[in-house]
Amino acid sequence: MEHNSSNFIKNIINDDLESGKHDHIITRFPPEPNGYLHIGHAKSIILNFGVADEFNGKTNLRFDDTNPLKEDIEYVNSIKEDVKWLGYEWDNLFFASNYFDEMYKKAVLLITKGLAYVDDLNADQIREYRGTLTEPGKDSPYRNRTVEENLELFEKMRNGEFENGMKVLRAKIDMSSPNINLRDPVIYRISHTEHHNTGDKWCIYPMYAFAHPIEDAIEGVTHSICTLEFEDQRPLYDWIVDNCEMESKPHQYEFGRLNLTNTVMSKRKLKQLVDENFVDGWDDPRMPTISGLRRRGYTPEAIRAFCQEIGVAKTSGVVDSQMLDHFVREDLKLKAPRTMGVLKPLKVIITNYPEGEVEMLEAEINPEVPEMGTRQIPFSREIYIEQDDFMENPPKKYFRLFPGNEVRLKHAYFIKCEEVIKDEDGNVIELHCTYDVDTKSGSGFTGRKVKGTLHWVEATQAVSAEFRNFQPLIMDNEDGEEEDKSFLERVNPASIEILHGFVEPNMKGVKPQDKFQFFRHGYYNVDPKLTSSEQIVFNQIVGLKSSFKL
Repeated sequence: MEHNSSNFIKNIINDDLESGKHDHIITRFPPEPNGYLHIGHAKSIILNFGVADEFNGKTNLRFDDTNPLKEDIEYVNSIKEDVKWLGYEWDNLFFASNYFDEMYKKAVLLITKGLAYVDDLNADQIREYRGTLTEPGKDSPYRNRTVEENLELFEKMRNGEFENGMKVLRAKIDMSSPNINLRDPVIYRISHTEHHNTGDKWCIYPMYAFAHPIEDAIEGVTHSICTLEFEDQRPLYDWIVDNCEMESKPHQYEFGRLNLTNTVMSKRKLKQLVDENFVDGWDDPRMPTISGLRRRGYTPEAIRAFCQEIGVAKTSGVVDSQMLDHFVREDLKLKAPRTMGVLKPLKVIITNYPEGEVEMLEAEINPEVPEMGTRQIPFSREIYIEQDDFMENPPKKYFRLFPGNEVRLKHAYFIKCEEVIKDEDGNVIELHCTYDVDTKSGSGFTGRKVKGTLHWVEATQAVSAEFRNFQPLIMDNEDGEEEDKSFLERVNPASIEILHGFVEPNMKGVKPQDKFQFFRHGYYNVDPKLTSSEQIVFNQIVGLKSSFKL
């Protein structure tokens, strides 16, 4: 598989190889197993694995599992599945927790060098002492403990002699630094929590900012690629690598993260949507998670093409979510078989068609790919059309079905509406039409023309199906209000529409994740979670058209 990674990261790597700074490349994808990956992580996966592939390097999949309170093996397994589904294989699988012994030794080393101390301040006090962007921090009253005292207290922390929050280990750097990340950051905290990988071996855990550079150095990572919000932490990253006397010296490079319109890219907020039942799980097709996109019917090829098109920049920006849909459409138009489905059925009786007779009509499977062949579809006296394709009192330039008007049935005949049947409440429940036997599709009939072409499904053999149409789950904030305040208020109550209709009888044998283009409706995917032997459920992937232009 060919990957295009034309971006400034690629240029950096190319320069490093040409200058002899590195003779090989190792990247890593380091997710925290505290949630499911989303489309933003897909960009990082494609970047890290892509540049390694391009330069004959290696990529490690490493789980930064330093916070057992929020982590779970469920997330580990889902992340592995997502990486593979996107088309990548890691060269090595690592866990940060495998390095806990080494990290503890490095923390002891910092204490011994007078570069770390045990602090008794609680979290609120540490925040207060840290200062602000305009005011320097002030020293903790415990900052000048002796090396011996700090070593003894840190060992007691490890031995479980203190409760959660009673003490932390902090790096001793510079409380007056203009970079708040260097104002004696916490590097170890107490957490009497069982870990998914190490069990109850530890009751102290390293902070992510301390663990991450050590992990990179242990693994010999040459290019530690991360998103732009970590740029201010790069001085701390370098400080830890240097002062922990790591043999390997990785370097951190930052790129602009992916932001999409009408899309939440925060794992915390996505988890809130799951926990508060706004969606039916991390893989809800409305979610921007990779598992949600997969269930909805997006393809890995489309996601890769999208990420490669937007490129990798040093600055962040917002990308129109319609651009992703464009690449899905481009990928599926040559893959997806065409078929017909009626989402809001209206019964039509063709009164002059012979009763009890069924004829088979031929239709192409994909007109853009003739080699995909043809399919047979039944036609009889009773069919279903869309409710929206009939109006009793239509406006001007309405070319679909109305009393006295004639339309073409796709792949079949011309029909003309003769009578409208209503229920007691005046609702249209059935149409009586006539057909013209000479107008059969493919017969070469040129006697007259009609302006409307309708899709339909033969009624007696039709297969019932559920259709799920989607709109954005979160609507963009247009009034400038702070995002956190309005996040749940921006949940779209109309983000899902569930319809019950019919599909052609040859759809009986569809399998989960099969994809189709329904004439005039768009691309749909067979839902792998809800589809059963009794009921087919189709998820709308994307519509047929968009105003988006590359």
